[in-house]
Amino acid sequence: MSDQPILSTQPLGPLWPTLDPFLFCAHHDDAYPRGNGAFAPSVPLDGRQIGSDFSRQDGWSMYHGETVPGFPAHPHRGFETVTLVRSGLADHSDSLGAAARFGRGDVQWLTAGRGIVHSEMFPLLNADAANPLELFQVWLNLPARHKMAAPHFTMFWGERIPRLVHRDAEGREATVTVVAGELPGAAAPLAPPPESWASQPGADVAIWTLHLAPGATWTLPAARGEGTRRMLYFFMGQGLRVGPQQVSGHGALELVADRDWQLANTGDTAVECLLLQGRPIGEPVVQYGPFVMNTQQEIMQAMQDYRRTQFGGWPWPQSDPVHGAEPRRFARYPGRQTEDLPG
Repeated sequence: MSDQPILSTQPLGPLWPTLDPFLFCAHHDDAYPRGNGAFAPSVPLDGRQIGSDFSRQDGWSMYHGETVPGFPAHPHRGFETVTLVRSGLADHSDSLGAAARFGRGDVQWLTAGRGIVHSEMFPLLNADAANPLELFQVWLNLPARHKMAAPHFTMFWGERIPRLVHRDAEGREATVTVVAGELPGAAAPLAPPPESWASQPGADVAIWTLHLAPGATWTLPAARGEGTRRMLYFFMGQGLRVGPQQVSGHGALELVADRDWQLANTGDTAVECLLLQGRPIGEPVVQYGPFVMNTQQEIMQAMQDYRRTQFGGWPWPQSDPVHGAEPRRFARYPGRQTEDLPG
């Protein structure tokens, strides 16, 4: 048995490499400026390709937003989006009539299933100071039998997400935030949507974020499932050691999943990592933009269905809704009372 935990290392580009059952992972870290009182940047947008601005000019992008940064109404079919907002606030609206403003550690889990249209906008609420935003968006595939499941929207509020805090003899702290998957020592995991691959027996899906203080160590436990694959994204900090291997720089590290490995922060600043793991679905993947199916014929059908039905239509007066000027967090579920949380 090899004592080398790292099977491969890949660089972190605009889109991070993923392993089945994951399809996509993006890290948005935008140093947005002050707002102009109408949720848009207070600075000129000259030099940006408005409607498709991924430039990171001045440390931020407008993405597909034309006035407010973000992603106006767009469709999905055949997979799930899991959005972890680490700082700042995001506004969600969708074709089910669901809406939310969330952030500061909150997670939105959206099963597109047979089809949904949603928008993800980043309103700049603060006109007196900067509006930094940091989030991960992860796409988790659905197995063929669930690709046409009913769409499902849910929120995991940051205060309720399980966390494990480990302190060594010197008080150096490692914190693991458990969005999905079981972790010994943490509270029971929150339940993923019912048709998710993360809800299937033996799928062994985990989505964790890790924070290691300088000098801190923590033992990453072996995956629970046979055949599980595991990717550790080292994206912040100066030095990380995995087992006996020192990592030379930031990257996506595929790890041997069936063994415990000690993680150690060998630098002078905090280390941050994202972990994605799961047993592969092992089915063909055919993708066309926002649609992910198993065959080209199913992609063609998705395009036809969207042109014909708009996946239920868009109930909002504009394609890029913003949910007011108050920084309150909330979720309005279809057919349910609005859930309000502290700002």
